Amino acid sequence: MTRTVRLVSPVDGSLYAERPYTPDSAVAQALDAAERAQRDWRHRPLEERARFCSAAVDAMLAMQAEIVPELAWQMGRPVRYGAGELRGFAERARHMIAIAAEALAPIEPEPKPGFRRYIRREPLGLVLVIAPWNYPYLTAVNSVIPALMAGNAVLLKHASQTLLVGERFTEAFRRANLPEGLFHNLVLDHDQCAALIGSGRVQQVNFTGSVAGGHAVQMAAAGQFIGTGLELGGKDPAYVRADADLEHAVENLVDGAFFNSGQSCCGIERIYVDRAIYADFCDAFAALTRQYVLGNPLEDATTLGPLVSAAAAQKVREQIAEALSMGGRALLDSRDFPADTPGSAYLAPQVVVDVAHRMALMREESFGPVVGIMPVDDEAQAIELMNDSPYGLTASIWTRDLEAAERIGDAIATGTLFMNRCDYLDPALAWTGVKDSGRGATLSRVGYEYLTRPKSFHLRHELDPDA
Repeated sequence: MTRTVRLVSPVDGSLYAERPYTPDSAVAQALDAAERAQRDWRHRPLEERARFCSAAVDAMLAMQAEIVPELAWQMGRPVRYGAGELRGFAERARHMIAIAAEALAPIEPEPKPGFRRYIRREPLGLVLVIAPWNYPYLTAVNSVIPALMAGNAVLLKHASQTLLVGERFTEAFRRANLPEGLFHNLVLDHDQCAALIGSGRVQQVNFTGSVAGGHAVQMAAAGQFIGTGLELGGKDPAYVRADADLEHAVENLVDGAFFNSGQSCCGIERIYVDRAIYADFCDAFAALTRQYVLGNPLEDATTLGPLVSAAAAQKVREQIAEALSMGGRALLDSRDFPADTPGSAYLAPQVVVDVAHRMALMREESFGPVVGIMPVDDEAQAIELMNDSPYGLTASIWTRDLEAAERIGDAIATGTLFMNRCDYLDPALAWTGVKDSGRGATLSRVGYEYLTRPKSFHLRHELDPDA
């Protein structure tokens, strides 16, 4: 009997797609084909690789009309926002294509008479990309396009909740006429994935997902000298100083907390506000959040869709209930959002005050439409609370003082420090995390360093005994 993976839509609980797992024999054939194709691809001129990759980006954008509702059915994001992910997909891909020549250029030390010396960036070989469902195109493209540009072949294992995304990548590369064998979309279970990582035939694994998933990748790779890039969870904080532009901070932090129903690894999950403006901030934050429309993501009026599953929504409900039982106070009434029904994936946004770090709401990843807000007396207290977390993906400072933002940012353990913005990946900057938020980096020229290895050439071409 053929084993299949079933994609149940959070929109209405129906079966949206079903696919068979890739047989082990087909995985082996994909590895053989990828190794053969990569041996030729690594010698193709960079300009040629860029043409194929750029054509694939164009092909993906040409499918936008089908992709946007498909995304809503798969993971619940409202259709009014679906095109935004594809814009970000294109921005990141085109940037990484544009900087490839400089990022992959040989490194040449100062000249030395009688010698030619340089360091070349060599492709690793086969790169396995394990992508999540919450930003299925954005997270995958961080690795897929740069890996190909660097001369590698790519194996993509996408999340079961976004099965069709892997097929869209396949179709985009087919339309771009990418040489056969260089890209493979594999539908794998956990055991198959672990076996592939431990096969000795994959040179780099780029995983985006949970901390537990990151540990599983590390265990599967144990005993091998392969690279593992891990982009894991977050409990990203914001600090709003007394000198912040209040309207700007509220508008952007509400969006940072509730976009994608809060299902973002770098979403805002805890906010620390200077006590002098705390009450005004909380009032404005709650008022703006009440304007969200929770409902069917296929309807244009909807600004807040369901969580990815009823189980995910229940976990957030429990976290909110625990915080309230420990003295927290909810600023919103879920009855103002009629689509919020117990046991469903539809969950109203919530803002909780009177919170403390003994609550899971302020320490554990929520991954849903809820945020806790605390007052702070000074900069030192804000820094202490922001660092009081096992995570370190992003942090944001809201202030008019650039020097203060840099000073505070220097004291925070985080991969990215924002000032007056949040929840955005600039492809010119490295995307990375510290502590339980992971290791390695994607995007920017730094990202290419994790998809290549250095090879030094030390060539003595003049046999001068004094050289």
